[in-house]
Amino acid sequence: MSDPPRKLSRRAFLGGLALGAASAAAPGAARASDGYGKGGVHGRRAEELCAFLDISRCINCQQCVYACRETNGHKFPEPKKPFPKMYPNKVPVEDWSERRNVTDRLTPYNWLSIQTAEVEWQGKEYRLHIPRRCLHCQNPPCANLCPFGAARKLENGIVRIESGLCMGGAKCRAVCPWQIPQRQTGVGLYLSLMPRFAGNGVMYKCDRCFDTKVAKGELPACVEVCPESVQSIGPREEIVALAKRRAGETGGFLYGLEDNGGTNTIYLSPVPWEVLNEAVDSRGKHKPDLAAKPNVMANEENLASAVFAAPVAGLAAGVFAAAKSIRDRKGGADD
Repeated sequence: MSDPPRKLSRRAFLGGLALGAASAAAPGAARASDGYGKGGVHGRRAEELCAFLDISRCINCQQCVYACRETNGHKFPEPKKPFPKMYPNKVPVEDWSERRNVTDRLTPYNWLSIQTAEVEWQGKEYRLHIPRRCLHCQNPPCANLCPFGAARKLENGIVRIESGLCMGGAKCRAVCPWQIPQRQTGVGLYLSLMPRFAGNGVMYKCDRCFDTKVAKGELPACVEVCPESVQSIGPREEIVALAKRRAGETGGFLYGLEDNGGTNTIYLSPVPWEVLNEAVDSRGKHKPDLAAKPNVMANEENLASAVFAAPVAGLAAGVFAAAKSIRDRKGGADD
């Protein structure tokens, strides 16, 4: 006897459509995985790449911060000034080009920063350091809701922003539960297409060294350089098992496992995260907090937006890629 037909909820329907549409629209959906599946970090077949961070090991030496800057410095923006005046002037200028050495927050030139929390828990004092960067969500709202198709999730789980397609509208930051991406004005495709009427730069964030390290089967720079082995990285299934085992052994607390529906960055702390969240400096949109995060893409409005935005984003990505190609050829001819 066959099973009776089940009703499909509106949320499940929208969710399925969103995933399918997003996959179809993703510019790289049909490509082979970007390196990880070619004998990548742990020599495994293509799987989502996940990191585990035991913050009780972090000593705030900042070596991960500077390794990230050194490895990815060639991707940092070189803006053209003066900046075009925007009409209407509702997208503010964000310029970090004169403050490139700032390391205590996320900027277009600093994709990894370390937060410190001093707390007392069960009669014991703790001073804990938390490396902060993009968590590379499993169902990333930045990639699902980017109107220009510039943000996308690779087959190996890395979420990146294509700087050549980004218009800097900051939708990715608005929908990110931690507001991770940061904008630099005066750089990017908007200068060639609509310098006064659209976007206002390019958004930047951690891309997990997808091209400079992972594509070569090497560890991301922040993982490789850490003298305290704070981070482990590998296939998500193995990392999740490791995180749960370590939490059970130490009586610790996990963050990122279920936040925003699940991320590919899982933290372990000896202190509950709600206690750390009260102590950490998370003021503003550049210092992410540590609060529990609901699944952004479980929101029906966002699901519906993803369904209808995906084809448009795919088309926009194609048009912008063509425009970028023409601009690059013109630039080459001018050289």
